[in-house]
Amino acid sequence: MFLTIIVNRRRLFYLALLGVALALLVLTPLFKLPERLSQVLGRGQRLVPIYYVDTPEKKVAFSFDASWGAERTERILDILEEHSIKTTFFLTGFWVERYPHYVKLIAERGHEIGNHTSTHPHLGSCTAEEIREELLGIEQMIKELTGAQPTLFRAPFGEYNNQVITVAEELGYSTIQWSIDSLDWQNLTKAEIEQRVNQRAHRGAIILFHNNGLYTADALPAIIDYYRRHGYTILPISELIYHEDFIIEPHSGAQVPNPQP
Repeated sequence: MFLTIIVNRRRLFYLALLGVALALLVLTPLFKLPERLSQVLGRGQRLVPIYYVDTPEKKVAFSFDASWGAERTERILDILEEHSIKTTFFLTGFWVERYPHYVKLIAERGHEIGNHTSTHPHLGSCTAEEIREELLGIEQMIKELTGAQPTLFRAPFGEYNNQVITVAEELGYSTIQWSIDSLDWQNLTKAEIEQRVNQRAHRGAIILFHNNGLYTADALPAIIDYYRRHGYTILPISELIYHEDFIIEPHSGAQVPNPQP
């Protein structure tokens, strides 16, 4: 009798499991369960900016962040023009407000202008709406001064999280980091900047400079000469990166062609 009861309970248990499985098969399409599971799992995925581009070609991008001072900006622009090089300048709102004539000059010289936020905050502690305001504020200023719509974004201090990258993407921006840091903002010497940037050369590199680094302009000619002697083409970031059919590797930040376009 006791064994019969146990057997019957097990049968009821297995029947109940079978019923649940059948119900899921029937109801899953109605409630879009696969899509919802995908969304939940996707939220846990770590998003990263583009650190560099995985490319077989020997090409790199120079970039200059502008968030303080401008007295060395024109000299940098002159050096770039002398060598027929176009690059990308990431501008902050308070820099644009103080130096609108340099914003126009950068654009007139044919350089690309990217978004570096309005006030250079730590975006990781901002709400999504605050991030939008930071990007849209400087975006409008750049458009009014140059007529160009920026499409590249660099987070202040290089700090980012999923929310920062997602909001930027919703506003039409590709988030850009760097793979070679000149550390010119630390007032390294001319020789130290040259050594850091030249010894780390690699295909698809995005190189970080600042428009007002103490010795950036001094180091720039030798860096340009080094890269060109080694067969590299120097481009603006938008001409280096892929714009479709790509993925960004979460552990390296490499932008690579999508293996399954």
